[in-house]
Amino acid sequence: MDTPVKTPVLEGWFTLDEREPHLLGARCAACGTYYFPKAIKFCRHPDCAGESFEEVKLSRTGRIWSYTNAAYKPPEPYISNDPFVPYGIAAVELEQERMIVLGQVASGVGVEALKVGMRVELILEPLDDGKLSWKWKPLPENKP
Repeated sequence: MDTPVKTPVLEGWFTLDEREPHLLGARCAACGTYYFPKAIKFCRHPDCAGESFEEVKLSRTGRIWSYTNAAYKPPEPYISNDPFVPYGIAAVELEQERMIVLGQVASGVGVEALKVGMRVELILEPLDDGKLSWKWKPLPENKP
């Protein structure tokens, strides 16, 4: 039986390891500042003139810094099912890097279940067009 090919929504932005996915970022070799996405030419830290970066796997966990819902169908080129189903979006502060990364919330998790400070983990799920993307899923420890 052939295994279906997993196609990422954005090539090179995250690993395709469904058990332990990671976003792929960059770290400045001079000052250690982290970036996501990783495509950069110079360090944006005001006290650094670094131009050398290493690819790094970013933290898989973090805390919700802010969140909202996408209650309207986004314009093209976004592809969504018809009828459109609203989804949550979370801004997550990564555990180690202390940087904020946006992403959709896992399927089946509504904004009413989210709280600022809630711990989440990175997962991979298909979008409406079948391509894989990263999403944020609340960790079980958040349940009352």
